[in-house]
Amino acid sequence: MTTFHVEPGGALRGRLRVPGDKSISHRSVMLGSLAEGTTRISGFLEGEDSLATLNAFRAMGVDIEGPDGGRVVVRGVGLHGLKAPAGALDLGNSGTSMRLLSGLLAGQAFDSELVGDASLMSRPMRRVTEPLARMGARIDSTEKGTAPLRIHGGRQLRGIDYELPVASAQVKSCLLLAGLYAEGRTCVREPAPTRDHTERMLAGMGYALEREAGRVCLQGGGRLEAVDIDVPADISSAAFFLVGASIAPGSELVLEHVGTNPTRTGVLEILRLMGADIELLDERDVGGEPVADLRVRHAPLHGIDIPVEQVPLAIDEFPALFVAAACAEGRTRLSGAEELRVKESDRIQVMGDGLQALGVDARPTPDGMIIEGGPIGGGRVHSHGDHRIAMSFAMAALRAQGSIDIDDCANVNTSFPGFVELASAAGLSVVAG
Repeated sequence: MTTFHVEPGGALRGRLRVPGDKSISHRSVMLGSLAEGTTRISGFLEGEDSLATLNAFRAMGVDIEGPDGGRVVVRGVGLHGLKAPAGALDLGNSGTSMRLLSGLLAGQAFDSELVGDASLMSRPMRRVTEPLARMGARIDSTEKGTAPLRIHGGRQLRGIDYELPVASAQVKSCLLLAGLYAEGRTCVREPAPTRDHTERMLAGMGYALEREAGRVCLQGGGRLEAVDIDVPADISSAAFFLVGASIAPGSELVLEHVGTNPTRTGVLEILRLMGADIELLDERDVGGEPVADLRVRHAPLHGIDIPVEQVPLAIDEFPALFVAAACAEGRTRLSGAEELRVKESDRIQVMGDGLQALGVDARPTPDGMIIEGGPIGGGRVHSHGDHRIAMSFAMAALRAQGSIDIDDCANVNTSFPGFVELASAAGLSVVAG
């Protein structure tokens, strides 16, 4: 078991580039594999989650070179060129891989099985298997609706018009990928905006989409054309440093080449509402995705009621935002975020328990948290194998009164290989043991 030991205090300074965007890395391999021609990827996240996707497509006969320094070459086989894997596809801790692949594989001619680690095998999958069944897919799961997922091939899918009960980019993307193989049109309506990397990449590869407010449609039976993809730095990984520099006096950081897709910038909006000093520099477009350098300086934060419309746009960043709230003056309330309870861990309960262990007044609610800002003590917390919780508590040490030990941190490698080294270079006193 990996434990982080973090000494209190310090400041974050300098320029750094966090690893590539995990969501875009997943999709670049998936869609590159289904495209006709060779897709060249740079900035690919060499974390365990993204590698799980890459290895799954290798197991289905796709010729993939790398990763080598973030560079990957995918020789696409076309929409109907995948081959039956020799065994179950092990997706480790990656919920994105499992949910998106369930849609993609539902349209194949062969049977397949999706498995993962203990955390992934306990996560809810009915949110994808039920709408896929409406499209004609046959997927077997446990009685609880969890993996292993056994997907029966050779089924003719049909397009549906589906309204998401909860805003979820993973479910939306799953159904769009199934729609590539379906007869007729597949339309997905979402109650609030979610990340749109799948739609952007499909369009970039020449697939016709209809997009309007809250709705995206595509017609089955098209083709994808290979492109070069430059993966920007992941704003979800940048979030830990945005919070760390905001709460630590004397901090000033520039985070380079960060993706600023408007469906992902909730963390910027929420931190700015709390008083954070964050500036976007050299805003530009890279392969259809907006990118900027983010300059963040220390600033006194104050508690807020987090706007409900920002929740889907910051769903992965709330562990870090809870730390910002603990360091802010006054009360911060989050509601409408019940999705946090079914992530890699129950992020509401696990963050609440950890903050309380450090002396913070943090009260979990069914769909969020109420946090009273104040001093953070030292102590020991358990990440429950959740990479984002581990990194969030590491940043909390910048304002802690004593050292913080964080247990079960090995899964940081799923999204942020090299976190300890990069954070140490920026000024955080963290070691892994």
